[in-house]
Amino acid sequence: MNRSAFFQPSDGWVGDLIPFEKDGEFWLFYLHEVRADPKPGTSWNLVTTKDLTQFEDQGVSLEHGSETDLDFNAYTGSVVVDETGVQHLFYTGQNPRNLGPDGAPLQLVMHATSTDGMQTWVKHPELTFGAPDGYESGDWRDPFVFRDEAAGQWRMLLAARHSTGPERRRGVIAQCVSSDLMTWQHTEPFWDPRRYITHECPDVFSWGDWWYMVYSEFSESFTTRYRMAKSPDGPWSVPNLDSVDGRAFYASKTAERDGRRFFFGWIASKEGNADDGPWQWAGTMSVLEARQNPDGTLGFAFADELVDSFWEDVPVSLTTELPARLEVPDGYAAIVSDEELPSQFYATAVLDIGPNTTECGLLLRSSQDGDRSYVLRLEPKRGRMVFDRWPRKVTGDAQWHVSGDIPFDIELERPCELTPGEHTLELVVDGDLCVAVLDRQVALSTRIYDLPAGRIGVFTGEGSAALTELQIRQRTDN
Repeated sequence: MNRSAFFQPSDGWVGDLIPFEKDGEFWLFYLHEVRADPKPGTSWNLVTTKDLTQFEDQGVSLEHGSETDLDFNAYTGSVVVDETGVQHLFYTGQNPRNLGPDGAPLQLVMHATSTDGMQTWVKHPELTFGAPDGYESGDWRDPFVFRDEAAGQWRMLLAARHSTGPERRRGVIAQCVSSDLMTWQHTEPFWDPRRYITHECPDVFSWGDWWYMVYSEFSESFTTRYRMAKSPDGPWSVPNLDSVDGRAFYASKTAERDGRRFFFGWIASKEGNADDGPWQWAGTMSVLEARQNPDGTLGFAFADELVDSFWEDVPVSLTTELPARLEVPDGYAAIVSDEELPSQFYATAVLDIGPNTTECGLLLRSSQDGDRSYVLRLEPKRGRMVFDRWPRKVTGDAQWHVSGDIPFDIELERPCELTPGEHTLELVVDGDLCVAVLDRQVALSTRIYDLPAGRIGVFTGEGSAALTELQIRQRTDN
């Protein structure tokens, strides 16, 4: 069996990632999720990679505390290096038995250091601190520390909430500052839009003339977003396409190597390993590379290293020679491959979309007639890419019990530019994971459980589109 394109430990799931670049290698700390009852504490585990295609699981890096310790759960944070070369790890300590004044488990900023290259960590419980007055004590997490050279100080950003105000709009990125990484002083908020429940996993970086702020929210959408500014003090502007991916890709944080910026997040699993199951916390690690557009906005796509790791062509034959044009001004047509595809592959398809086309796209794991499949649908009139499937959940025995009132798989929608002309869809399918990228700008990740095998196809509804290129490649590791 070929190695997966995505990392997941054999004994659990990947929660929030804390990426760190060291000597050309990515050290990817992550919250190790174990789904057991009673629930064990959460540790920081570590996986390393040099090429973004092969991952070495290093096991536990920062152990969680005992049932009586403040860090029974060692949650998300960040790692920085001081001027002497000492690594400082800041993390969230939480114990469900340790309640704050509001009745919720306290969340605390905790600190550990390493002097042996992050092989071992020494905790400093005496440096622990919680939320100041005016903030909820149960939301004081995900400390992200970065060096502000212009101000000559370290800045710590925290996912926090005001203690007053509308319940779902109290979210704030709180801020503390330090000269030595040891003592911290609370100061004015870093970002206070009064818009979301909270801003999880804050991350800030500079790239060229721009600064970027990344955060994850679960208020309006369950997704990771970014903002842009000309300085780390804002003002922060909202790009037209401000999300990194869709519902399934969450808690993404970033790292840079050789002038390239990578976003590391997790693709959520679903309860019961079923398409209709509720999304779960944690899943499988996925990596997207950001590309900076001329106006400073970011596009998101596969890293070239991942694409290049699929190198062996998979023969695919359609009933029509390429370019295959589907002209259906007021109807629907689909072309499906003769062959079933392997469970793991990379695909690239170029679609030339005609003016005023309602929909077109790809069928995945399709039946021979194209009527049963997953659907990656481009909708030019609505300016969006969505993920769908057929059949949907059947709710009864009658002909109309087909969930026809559901427009597509809810929450798996990405806004995008779909002007007439050529557009490129890329896919990585690996078992129950599927990630799609449009024009190396817009990413959409999901799980695909119920249809384990099938063919690939192309379709058009109410308009015209031509498939001008289709290539399928696979890995051959073993």
